Formats: sequence, structure tokens, C-alpha cells
Amino acid sequence: MKKIGFSGTLDPITNGHMWVIGEARSIAEEVVVFLSENSTKQPKFSAEERRAIVLESCAERGWHNVQVQVVKSDYTARVARRHGIDYLIRGIRTTADFDYENLIQQTNVEVIGGAKTLFVMPPRDLGSVSSSFVKALEGPVGWNWTMKKFVPGPAYRAWVMSWLRKEWDALWRPADAAAQANVNHWFELLTGEGAYGGAARAYHNLDHLVHGLAEIRAWAANTKAAKRDADIVRAAFWFHDAQYDPAAAKEGLSNEEASARLWLSSGLESDAGRADEVAQLIRVTDHFQGSSITHPLKDAMLGVDLAILGQDQEVYGAYARGIRAEYAHIVGDDYRHQRGQVLQHLSAKAASGKLFADAYFADQYNTLALSNMADELASLA
Repeated sequence: MKKIGFSGTLDPITNGHMWVIGEARSIAEEVVVFLSENSTKQPKFSAEERRAIVLESCAERGWHNVQVQVVKSDYTARVARRHGIDYLIRGIRTTADFDYENLIQQTNVEVIGGAKTLFVMPPRDLGSVSSSFVKALEGPVGWNWTMKKFVPGPAYRAWVMSWLRKEWDALWRPADAAAQANVNHWFELLTGEGAYGGAARAYHNLDHLVHGLAEIRAWAANTKAAKRDADIVRAAFWFHDAQYDPAAAKEGLSNEEASARLWLSSGLESDAGRADEVAQLIRVTDHFQGSSITHPLKDAMLGVDLAILGQDQEVYGAYARGIRAEYAHIVGDDYRHQRGQVLQHLSAKAASGKLFADAYFADQYNTLALSNMADELASLA
């Protein structure tokens, strides 16, 4: 077969969609993805953004025989025939899917004279994966780790960046165009290659940023924290690992102190007192100077930063592997010894009830943190 088509809104494209495209490639020389732009729907991403995500997702897999065509205000099956395509391919997950798709196929062929439909059934692990399912994952603590399993990398990155942009914009009330430009500049800087978006960031990256901000949301909701307090913790978390180099400090400064100074240079906060509070919370995450700093939100900030220790095994495992990758410059026994010392120190604090000084985080994570760290210590032996 020369060409075959695949259609959908793809907001976002999922691993299930990618499987269907892969099947299409196995039976045709060229696949055309028809991306529906439906005025009755309100997708998260524009048609052009979705087109770029689909193309990037295919390119990452080396699929260079896939095109994407945006369909506006027309029947996809009719547009497909105009492109010389006689067949569309659709994935069928359930009997309800079949009944619906069969009705559409009959309409396409008998009413509008469009392309016929070939049905394929995805493997069991993709049977429940749909765009609506993926959308419903957003929000709770750890949502990003779950979503990552069901969408290709480019779709995941686009979704995370969109979520982070909303979180970022909610912090600021720029007074004029210049202030808005500064807000935009710092968002791009923090999520870019020089900070959390950097390729060398195996753990202190965008995932870490999303997870921490979700933790702050949950902490604020469950403790009824004042909005001012929650926003100060949010701003501090955005910047606390902005400067991060595990191999060397910046100009003799700790990473945390360098990050605090970066925050103070940003000009994002006009209230000097509040700016200083954020800087102090960034500094409390420094093992060396943090213990001497007092601040009413210190326990919450440290709870957010250490909450990763109390996640389920899959998330903790990803964290541990990320830490190992970031410290790849420390080899063999040296890494096992140094990592072991850190884990023993944190485990002792958890055993004595001092790892999470904030009661909310202690109740949520202390027990599982002890178990996770014990397992990692055993793996280092």
C-alpha cells in the first residue's frame, strides 16, 4: 500500500496513538496523520503545536515517512480521498469503540464517499490509554511521573511546560510590559538548558520542579497555609536548584547560595522584605548553612525538597538513578561510600522523627522514606 491515513485530535498524542501509527507504517510506505481542528472542542494545544509534537514524537523513533496534515472544518475521510488515500487506520480498544468506529466508517464510505477504515487492536497495556485518560492524570502529587509512562517524550515535555507556565504566571502580577518581559525571561531561563531544562540534569530537572510544586499545592491545601506563605515557598522552590553543579561550586559559593543570589538579582519581587524571605528559604536547603537559618516556613520548604524520599518504589528508583547519573564524575567505591554516608545521615534523622519537621510531610512520607533509603543502602553494599 502506498499511503494510509490516521486521524484524531491527538491532544495529547499518547503511546496508544504511536502504536497505531507504527502499525500503519508496517503496511504502507507513507503515513499521513490527519490532525482534526474542531471548533466545538477546546484543546490544550493549538493545531500547529500538536502537529509539531506529533512530528517530533515520530522523529525521535526514526519514523521519517510520517506526514501531518491539519484538517479544518471538513470530514477527515473526505480529505484523505483528496490526498489519494483509500484507507484510514483506527485503533479499537473496546467493543464500544468498535460500535462507534463502525458507524463512523459506514458514514464515511456511504454518505460522504470518503476513505474506508482498517481496524487494529492495541496490546493489553495500551488498551486503556487515551487522551482523556492522560488529561485526567494532571494535578495530584506525582502526576507527572505517571503521565510520563503513557505519552511520548515530546508530548510529555509540552504538557509539563504548559503546566509549569501556569504555575509560574500565577506567582506574578507584572505592572507593565517591561515587567512582563522580565517574567517571561526568567521562565525561559529557569526551564531552559542552563537550569532545570538542562540535558545534564538527570534528577534536579523539570520533573523535580513539577513534583515539588505539586507538593506545595498539596501542603497548602491540607494545612490551609496562607496564600502569601505558599507563594513564598513556591518562589523559593523555583529558584532553589537554579544554579546546580554537583561537581563544583560557583566561584566559591555553594549552589544554594548562588541560587539565592540569582533570585535576588531577578527583579521579580519588588518587596525587599519578601525577596529576602525567599532567599532565606533557598539557603535553608544548603546542608552547611541551612541549619543556622531560622524562618517560619523553613520546615515546609525542607519538607517539599525531601518529599521525594517518601514516594513509591518506582518514583524513588527514578530519583536514585537520577542522582547517580548527576554524580557520574564520582566512580565506583567512592560514590557508594559518599552516597551511603548521606543516606545513613538522612535515615538516622528519619528514625528519630527529625527528617520531616513539618507534621504534614512527616505523616505523609517518613515511614516510606525509611524503607526506601534502607533498600538503597542495601543496594550499595
